[in-house]
Amino acid sequence: MKKNGVAVFKMEKEGFKITLKTAGAEAPAHIVTSVAAPVQQAAVPAAPAAPVPAAAPAAALVEIKSPMVGTFYGSPSPEAAPFVSPGQEVTADTVVCIIEAMKVMNEIKAEVAGVIAEVCAENGKPVQFGQPLFRLK
Repeated sequence: MKKNGVAVFKMEKEGFKITLKTAGAEAPAHIVTSVAAPVQQAAVPAAPAAPVPAAAPAAALVEIKSPMVGTFYGSPSPEAAPFVSPGQEVTADTVVCIIEAMKVMNEIKAEVAGVIAEVCAENGKPVQFGQPLFRLK
């Protein structure tokens, strides 16, 4: 902010407000703000209807999504077997992975019963909130 001569910065978006001021700064007589215009996508004409067999089974699968941002670990330690693997049956209380967030290891439970169809996250890689970790049948 000092580099660009900004003493006060305010931002408001979808119920989120933030105001930043440099130490000892008084609000200047003029504040420059810019807002990005909404981007509108051009309508794409629909293709002729055709059955999509791959989409139907995916809709039948239940996703276990990440409850937080962090690093995904599929096993309790690098040399240990994974918590779950494809084809394995799980209950709501089954621990399916660990997500490390701010140096805290958080055990993630399935919270639904089913059979693991797919592991969507990669071991040791970052995951986002709401990102699918597993798909269950």
